[in-house]
Amino acid sequence: MIPSKIENAFNEQINAETYSAYLYWSMSAALEEMQLPGFAAWMRVQAQEEMTHAGKFYHHLVERGGRVRLKAIACPPEKWDSLLKMFEDVLKHEQMVTGLIHKLVGLASEEKDYAAGVFLQWFISEQVEEEASVETILGKLKLTADAKGGLYMLDKEMGKRVFTAPTKGDDE
Repeated sequence: MIPSKIENAFNEQINAETYSAYLYWSMSAALEEMQLPGFAAWMRVQAQEEMTHAGKFYHHLVERGGRVRLKAIACPPEKWDSLLKMFEDVLKHEQMVTGLIHKLVGLASEEKDYAAGVFLQWFISEQVEEEASVETILGKLKLTADAKGGLYMLDKEMGKRVFTAPTKGDDE
């Protein structure tokens, strides 16, 4: 049986991961309005990843006899001043999620819930990848700055991203 503190924290994380998907869908819609379909597609893939993350927590709870308690999802912002500001917000958001994962790791250690600790290791690696990816995009955005041709090429590059579901060894 899963400890109640872990059950409650994982339910909160399901909410946080689902909010992340909402945020990225909102960003995708804003990017469509900005006529940046490649960046919009990149955000939709990001939203799919976040829903996969929520699903991993859901399945972990179910497999360990915990109760899933879904809560209301907060409304994300709908507008950003610029593409650069949007990706700065993405980085801040991913850093916040990294902090949430680190708190969960600490809680799992306090509760001596070794199964949760092992489960969370995948998320630690995932967050390193998430932050690095966004930092790379931010760097490219800063390089292109006011170069419309560069932005056009970057938009095309971002549109090539596809969703890849975790392998059987990675998913719950």
